[in-house]
Amino acid sequence: MELAAAQAIGAGIACLGMGGAAIGLGQIFGSYLSGALRNPSAADGQFGRLIFGFAVTEALGIFSLLVALLLLFA
Repeated sequence: MELAAAQAIGAGIACLGMGGAAIGLGQIFGSYLSGALRNPSAADGQFGRLIFGFAVTEALGIFSLLVALLLLFA
C-alpha cells in the first residue's frame, strides 16, 4: 500500500469523529428541547449547561477534523 493511500484511509477514519460530534449535538439539543417542553420554568436554569455541552462537543468535532487534516497534509 502506498503512503498516500494510507494517509487518505487514516484521514477518512479520523473524520468519523465529526459524525459522532454531530450525533452528540443532536442528542444534546433534543434532550434540552424535550426537557424544556416538559418543565418550561427550569429551561432557563439549564441553558448554561446546554451551551457548555455544545461547546465541548463541537470542540471534539473540530479536533477530529484537525487530526484528519494533519494526517493528510503532514
